[in-house]
Amino acid sequence: MALIAYLSRIQFDFGSVGLLAAELDALGVRRPLLATDAGVASAGLLARVQAALGGGDAAAVFAETPGNPTEEAVLAALALYREAGCDGVVAVGGGSPMDLGKAVALLATHPGPLEGYGVLQGGTARITGALAPVVAIPTTAGTGSEVGRACSITLRRGRKVACVSPHLIPRVALCDPDLTLGLPPRLTAATGMDALSHGVEAFLSSRVNPPADAIALDCVRRVCRSLERACRDGADREARWQMLMAALEGGLTFQKGLGAVHALSHPLGELGLHHGTLNAVLMPAVLRFNESHAADKYPALRAAMDLPPGEDVAAHVSALRARLGLPGSLRELGVPATAIPAIAEAAAGDHLSETNPRPTTVADYARLLAESMA
Repeated sequence: MALIAYLSRIQFDFGSVGLLAAELDALGVRRPLLATDAGVASAGLLARVQAALGGGDAAAVFAETPGNPTEEAVLAALALYREAGCDGVVAVGGGSPMDLGKAVALLATHPGPLEGYGVLQGGTARITGALAPVVAIPTTAGTGSEVGRACSITLRRGRKVACVSPHLIPRVALCDPDLTLGLPPRLTAATGMDALSHGVEAFLSSRVNPPADAIALDCVRRVCRSLERACRDGADREARWQMLMAALEGGLTFQKGLGAVHALSHPLGELGLHHGTLNAVLMPAVLRFNESHAADKYPALRAAMDLPPGEDVAAHVSALRARLGLPGSLRELGVPATAIPAIAEAAAGDHLSETNPRPTTVADYARLLAESMA
C-alpha cells in the first residue's frame, strides 16, 4: 500500500517573512515562542523576524539551540514557553532550531518524557493533533525541516531519539530566500549537500510514491544547477531562490523514507558533527553500494544531474564535494576508526535503514564506514 500525503501550507518567495503576523493570527497564536540559535541572532535574522511581528516584545525568545539539539535545551525552551504563557512556536533557522521547536510544541501539549515519542519506541501513535502550532522559517537551504514530519533530539544519556508524525509537520512554512542571502560558502555547501542527499535517497528509497520521486528528481536537478553558484556568490538571488526550493522539495520527499546515508549520519551526529557535511562524505560510498539494487533508477538520477549516460554518479558527487571545499573523509572530520563497530550497529537499527534500496547489515555498514574513512 502506498501512502501519499502532502499537508503543508507554504508561503514561498522573497519577502514572505513579512506574512508572519497574519499567519499567526490565522492560527490563533497570540504569544509565540521564537526558537532559534545564536548564529541566527548574531546575523540579524532574528531581529528581522521580530520586526515582522511588530517589535521585540511580541514574542518570547529562546536563542540557545545547540548545533545538535539536546533534551536539556528542549526542556529549557519548554520552561520559557510555559513561563511566558506561549501558545505556539516560531522556529527560525536551520534544522536544529526547527527540531527543537517541534519538540517544544510536542511536550507543551503531551506528557513527557520525550523518549516515549520516539519512532523506534512506538511513539508515533502517541503524538496527536493537539500539538501546539508551529510556524517554520528556514534561514539555510538544506534540511527541509520546514515541511518535515520528524524531529531528532539527543537525549540526556547520549543517544538520539527520532520522533516522527504527520502532526509534527509545521502548520505553516515561510520560505523567504532573502534570509539566506550572504550565508557563508562553507555553510551553503554543507546544507546544499544535505538537500542533495534528501533528493537522492528519497528517489532511491524502496517505497512506492511516484509524486515524491518526481519531486526528489527536481530537487536533485536544482541543487546540481545552483549550489556552486550560491557558494561563489552569496548575493545571487536566483541561485538562493533555487536552493531554498530544492531544500523544500527534499523535505517534501521525506514521507518516502531515506536510506543508508542518513542511517549512518544519525549516530555519527552524536559525535557533534554537522549533519549536511556527514551526508556529503557518506553519499559516494552509499551510491556505489546501492547501484546493484536500484540500477533502473540511476539513468534518471544521471539525467537530473545533467550527466551523460553511464557516468559514475558516485564519482560525480565526490567531485562536487571537492569543488565545494568540503571534507572528503570521516577521518578528516575526526571520526576514530575505533568508533566504527558502534556506529555500524546503531545504523542498522535506525528506522531509515528500512527504506534503503539494498538490504543493509551491520557488516555492510561497517564496510561503508571504512570506505568513507579513507
